[in-house]
Amino acid sequence: MHPGFYGWWKHRHGGSDCGPESFGEGRGRGEGERGGPGHEHRHGRGGRGFGFEFGGDDGGGFGVRRPLRFLAHKLELDEAQVAELAAILNELKTERAQAAVDDRRTIASFADALAGEAYDEKKAGDAASARVKSAERLRDAVSAALRKIHTLLAPEQRQRLAYLIRTGVVTI
Repeated sequence: MHPGFYGWWKHRHGGSDCGPESFGEGRGRGEGERGGPGHEHRHGRGGRGFGFEFGGDDGGGFGVRRPLRFLAHKLELDEAQVAELAAILNELKTERAQAAVDDRRTIASFADALAGEAYDEKKAGDAASARVKSAERLRDAVSAALRKIHTLLAPEQRQRLAYLIRTGVVTI
């Protein structure tokens, strides 16, 4: 964790006793005093509770570990399911990281195409094609991960996961 994070957190939250450990606690809005259950702000991304992307690093630098614990709890996964889900999420995290690298490369290529004396149509076209291919690879990886997760989970667990996705607690 970044050394100055907790100081920022306390400043942002007025010195409340909530902290980075509170991510995923599902706290609500305005029902209690600051720092207690239901205090006026929410933890996570987008104001919707926990909020993480499959295989993403949830914006807090926690990687796949906390989302895995969260899903294991919410879906009541057994140990074998947790191990398999960890492998699936790790593969997806790797694919998302590669897509981010590809995106930085295409942005640089677009900038290079624009920077010369004359607009480099070929370089821009190649960059656009690379961006589409990267998006297609990520799409295929997400689809494969969802297929594997569907096979892994029991019907009731799939219903719970679908609910978490629909409500925005889990994003894909």
